[in-house]
Amino acid sequence: MSRIGRKPIKVPSGVKISLGKKLVQIEGAKGRLSWDIPEGVTAKVEDENILVERINDQKSVKALHGLTRAVISNMVTGVSDGFTRTLDIVGVGYKAEALGKNLIKFSLGYSNPVEFSLPDGVSVAVEERGTKLIIQGIDKQVVGQTAARIRELRPPDSYKGKGIRYSTEKMKLKPGKAGAKG
Repeated sequence: MSRIGRKPIKVPSGVKISLGKKLVQIEGAKGRLSWDIPEGVTAKVEDENILVERINDQKSVKALHGLTRAVISNMVTGVSDGFTRTLDIVGVGYKAEALGKNLIKFSLGYSNPVEFSLPDGVSVAVEERGTKLIIQGIDKQVVGQTAARIRELRPPDSYKGKGIRYSTEKMKLKPGKAGAKG
């Protein structure tokens, strides 16, 4: 059996779960999420836990067992606590500023500023004079994808270290031409 799939998901207080045959809906203090359960996998609530089980041992069903448990667990965490990704903007003159609720304007060394519109369910806070972005939301996939799309606007340069990077990302700078002669 899948080690991830057989672990029960603890449901915190204040989180409501409604399970259908093919749909799971989870509602909490931060919002509501729903997801279609794939074929061959079932979920049920016992005591204060959600248990995910598979109906047979086919390879494709085994793969979906752990995935279903992980997605439902992320949904429970999202509606109760939420998810956060932090990005750092490094470079002289590189900055971001919020233009309203769903639009961010970046100055990243290009000839024109870059405007980025946020998807629904994601909020961004700009801190430290526009050099730090905190992306928050209840859907882990949407928060991570938004952070990746913002990072793509100016990925970190491996020679000077300029660009947009995750706050947990470690950069090892390469030596330039002068360093290669030694």
